Amino acid sequence: MHRRDWLKGAVAWGSAGLIGCSAEREALAIGVHPWPGYESLFLAEQFGWIPTAVQLHKGRRAGDSLAALAEGSLDGAAITLDEMMRARTEGLPLVAALVFNDSIGADAVLVRPEVREWSHLVGRRVAVEHSGTGELVLSKLLELSGLRRDQLKVLDIPPDDQVRAWQEGRIDAAVTYEPVASRLTGLGARRLLDSSAFPDLILDVLAVRRDRVAGCDETLRGLVASHFRALEHLRVSPDDALRRIAAWRGTTVEAVRRSFSGLELPGLERNHAYLSGAAPKLARTAATVNRVLVAGGLVARGDDLKDLADGRWLPTAPVGDLR
Repeated sequence: MHRRDWLKGAVAWGSAGLIGCSAEREALAIGVHPWPGYESLFLAEQFGWIPTAVQLHKGRRAGDSLAALAEGSLDGAAITLDEMMRARTEGLPLVAALVFNDSIGADAVLVRPEVREWSHLVGRRVAVEHSGTGELVLSKLLELSGLRRDQLKVLDIPPDDQVRAWQEGRIDAAVTYEPVASRLTGLGARRLLDSSAFPDLILDVLAVRRDRVAGCDETLRGLVASHFRALEHLRVSPDDALRRIAAWRGTTVEAVRRSFSGLELPGLERNHAYLSGAAPKLARTAATVNRVLVAGGLVARGDDLKDLADGRWLPTAPVGDLR
């Protein structure tokens, strides 16, 4: 299971009456799949806030969106920053137009009860999905503990299989995320480290193909504005928002509430800091991600980090005015 495969304003362009990008195009195609940080788009769609010139293409996982971006059937997609960067190294001209969420606890290292300190990990079997996110958390574990990778027995086991591996006694620790983390905790695992210790590292973004969105500025502004409008609804009317999300995910309100607990949903001001100006904050995060992707052998060469972020599509009005 990929990390993004689970979950069981002031602006006229935030309304649904917007015209298309150009006469030649019917709609701007945006890929999205179930993940708490992306629920704003599903909420906006339900309320009719997404511009009619935008069509959400709903997949089951990030891989669906990445494949469609590569083949040209999507103009943009909601994916992790590391996924966007890996796609860029393969030639896709992607740029971040929005930061959906920052992991501040959703990604964690779970260990057997007898592992009480860093040194107890030496020689232990650690399950890590061979992905950008998995390698990012592992790199932070090694950095903070002072351990070397060769002191651990790192096993490529995705979260789908980690519960069974734990039950069968094949692993002593797991780099994982919700809801697998809660399941492992229920089996006696304890949390040794989580992403609250390294915020602004594991981010989800709206990545758009720069070569496909020419002439679509107003449409993209409308889509981004609808995200912030949905965030405002989640803030002002959380019970209604969570009830709606639980209904279409076929789960409980409490389960949805828990799914958001390890995420921060940055507002408009934080998004401008991430994406706008000559030195956007996203570039600093991307430099760290770049090093991890290369060191982990996930890319043959690093991202050049040029044209990585663009804040032109963010609203300029305060979030409170996005009505």
